[in-house]
Amino acid sequence: MISITVEILLISVFAGFIGSLLGLGGGIIITPALTLYLGIDIKYAIGASIVSVIATSSGSAIAYLKDKITNVRAGMFLEIATTTGALTGAFLAGVISTKYLYLTFGLLLLYSAGNMFRKRNQELPQEFPANPLAEKLKLNGSYCDRALAQQVDYHVTGIYSGFGMMYIAGVISGLLGIGSGIFKVMAMDSFMKLPMKVSTATSNFMIGVTAAASAGIYLSRGSIDPKIAAPVALGVLFGAAVGTKLMQRLKSTTLRLIFIPVLLYVSIEMIVKGVRL
Repeated sequence: MISITVEILLISVFAGFIGSLLGLGGGIIITPALTLYLGIDIKYAIGASIVSVIATSSGSAIAYLKDKITNVRAGMFLEIATTTGALTGAFLAGVISTKYLYLTFGLLLLYSAGNMFRKRNQELPQEFPANPLAEKLKLNGSYCDRALAQQVDYHVTGIYSGFGMMYIAGVISGLLGIGSGIFKVMAMDSFMKLPMKVSTATSNFMIGVTAAASAGIYLSRGSIDPKIAAPVALGVLFGAAVGTKLMQRLKSTTLRLIFIPVLLYVSIEMIVKGVRL
């Protein structure tokens, strides 16, 4: 039992590290690792995954907020779409065939991976004219980029398309029971043209809010086992702390090169699941 606890702890450190670095929450690693590698019941693996998302967000949010990388106003604005989408997804669960959803969103992520690959050498977004709605909502921002040793000012664009993509991310989460961090980063990076670092930091902030809202449900169902969740939380917190410090010293181009293989992996996994259903 001790050895399994240590293995869970080590897996969680890695999950927290990747999750805080890319804004994905760590669940993408925790769930398959616990079920496939350690043979833990999927019910408890999903419960631990929820804990990992909250821990990742908690472990990285303070540092990102302190350095003003997280765009809190944009995050709270987009959280409206994500939450509404999650409720819609929960309502439609069982009505829509998940086979076609997996295939559709798998292909969408595959397209996004290609789009991100084309921008792999782009350190900062191109200059865009100020969006009137973004100015009205005060979504534009700036942060100090340690890797570039300069202040980066940016304008938020594509408000409607980004909001729509966040709604879809929520629907996916509600329908398929998967984390939507990867869609959040993709929406902010590809549609709203936020700097990659701002996208990952804001996604980390948002996924914690979403996960905290659903954690009570999983707890009441008995899906959160303290013997699994405790080492997951500790490991993820430590990994997130390390990932947060490293992210601030990496260039956005490096983050993209790390993010692209993850996008490809998730897209292929979703397509394969869709084909098998």
